Amino acid sequence: MNGTVKVLCYKSKTLSNGEHPLMLCVCKDNKRKYQSLGISVKAEHWDFKSNRPNDKCPNRERIIILINERVNEIQRIALDKQIAGRDFTASTLIESAKPSATAKKTVGEYYLAYIENLKKENRIRYAGMYEISYNSFLKFNKHLDIPFSDVDVGWLKRYEAWGKGQNLSVSTISTRIRHLRAVFNLALLEHAIKSDCYPFHIYKVSKLNQTTAKRALSKDDIRRIMEYEGKSPMERLAIDIFTFSYLCAGINFIDMAKLKHSNIQEHQLVYHREKTKKLIIVPLQERAMQIVEKYNSGKSAFVFPILSNFHRSEIQIANRLHKVLAKINRHLKEIGEKLNLPIPLTTYVARHSFATVLKRAGVSTSIISESLGHSSERITQVYLDSFDKEQINDALKSLL
Repeated sequence: MNGTVKVLCYKSKTLSNGEHPLMLCVCKDNKRKYQSLGISVKAEHWDFKSNRPNDKCPNRERIIILINERVNEIQRIALDKQIAGRDFTASTLIESAKPSATAKKTVGEYYLAYIENLKKENRIRYAGMYEISYNSFLKFNKHLDIPFSDVDVGWLKRYEAWGKGQNLSVSTISTRIRHLRAVFNLALLEHAIKSDCYPFHIYKVSKLNQTTAKRALSKDDIRRIMEYEGKSPMERLAIDIFTFSYLCAGINFIDMAKLKHSNIQEHQLVYHREKTKKLIIVPLQERAMQIVEKYNSGKSAFVFPILSNFHRSEIQIANRLHKVLAKINRHLKEIGEKLNLPIPLTTYVARHSFATVLKRAGVSTSIISESLGHSSERITQVYLDSFDKEQINDALKSLL
């Protein structure tokens, strides 16, 4: 477009709540034009080098989606004008991109826009999860060409009852309603809906999670799993994946599959969570290091034989992870049945068991919950981040 378009945190202006407005800045022919995005953030929640909300920003993902939408809109309009051979200025681009005051997006339109932005962020796996939720609401309501005001507490309770009638687990229903809440939060952030139209002030998704069955095992059961001798390479990989997750602060399968040997530094596991982007540092115990060495053929950069150089695009990676996770969980389930475990065995049980064993070892529930099935993994990670290094090392010694 022979110019630049970006979003800036206007630090020179401070609002009454201590936040600074986010401004769309279009620059062309050395002339700048600004337009407010209608949202604001605190200075400590903004990365002024990259002009993006930082990891501490409470509405980070929704703000990024809004930024991407506005920037993409400006770039699309500029490209259309170039193709048509029409000249334009920064001011005319801003004017052309102004949202119509009468345009009101439906729940379905917002939902699909949310999914599209996840794909643009290369968050293919999460986009797929939101598509599943979207289709579930579509099946329940026949269509989503409805205003946000139609989705009230009664509507959510009817969906909850419908989901149970479809034999959906409480955990699945909770996840799908949380996805819908994220779409509501985006609409609220864009001032497309009013606060009194927001049903989640009254309808608490956390109440669903309270009824979710426990997924944690005792330390004795964990030992039995770790001592089980797999009958095939896939069974042995499943046991190693479970063991490594349990010993490494409940690292989930996606993060584990993407680990590279460069993430092993001075007997510590150092990586960024895929979902929260937070830096995690976990001391590696001897058994965990043995697993790392077991799969170290010297031919692959990856720690585990799940991904390879063949898997390059986000879609290829997402498909591969989905396929392998299904196989591993199937083998874990069979192993759990052979060992007569009290609950179905999956990779996620390792994460729950990690939290439960730490709690029973004396770690305060204000730091880490008994179950990791609460509203978000980000909250769980905040709890883990609040450990000091000595406390983590002492607590991890209680895992075996």
